[in-house]
Amino acid sequence: MVTDRRGAIAGALAFIGAGALPRPVAAQAGSLFPFTADDGKQVYNYRLPSDLSVEGLPGVVWTGANHPDVILVEYFDYNCPFCRKAEADLDGLLRMNPGLKLGLVNNPILSLGSVQAAKVQQAVLRTAGPAQAYAFHRAVYAKRGPIDGPMSLGVVGEMGLDARAIEAAADLPQVGAVIKRQAELAQSLGFEATPSFSLGNIGILGYPGPDALQKAVADMKRCDRLACG
Repeated sequence: MVTDRRGAIAGALAFIGAGALPRPVAAQAGSLFPFTADDGKQVYNYRLPSDLSVEGLPGVVWTGANHPDVILVEYFDYNCPFCRKAEADLDGLLRMNPGLKLGLVNNPILSLGSVQAAKVQQAVLRTAGPAQAYAFHRAVYAKRGPIDGPMSLGVVGEMGLDARAIEAAADLPQVGAVIKRQAELAQSLGFEATPSFSLGNIGILGYPGPDALQKAVADMKRCDRLACG
């Protein structure tokens, strides 16, 4: 369950002024843990390097537990169909797991519209805070059709926020720099597909579905592994 367009990454990053792609994590011969998606397919997973971390990364939209048992981070693109599917499931996962903290990191590899929407999301975060940024994230995915800048600003207006101020903030070079850093971290971690996830120190390529992800969160809490023996 992934959208993978590796050839689009360099072009999408060029929209936000990124240079050459960083060297990604080397692919491993096989998955670190046996991990089965809801559709019965195996989901590739691997250990993430300790020197590459979301900790300290600017612009992450955090929601969920203040003192978490488990931290799950989604690396997503606003025009990824499986990211849209994952959005409602992840919100349900938060409700079922009060000790879960969820982070959202932009990896806009699919289109210019994805970059525009990411900029609006970051502008909402800068001007209105993380709760409104998460509300924006949910509201955008509730819409039908492609997601781009004008559509995102329309959602901002529907939320009762100052669309003009947010549009101005979205054009700030600092916002582009934040999205560049987020996308480059995603690529450095080997997340060439959207959505991808980090759960603790484990990378997960693709969306395994709500049941598989719920089990992974429960196992990570119980034994600090993607799958308990």
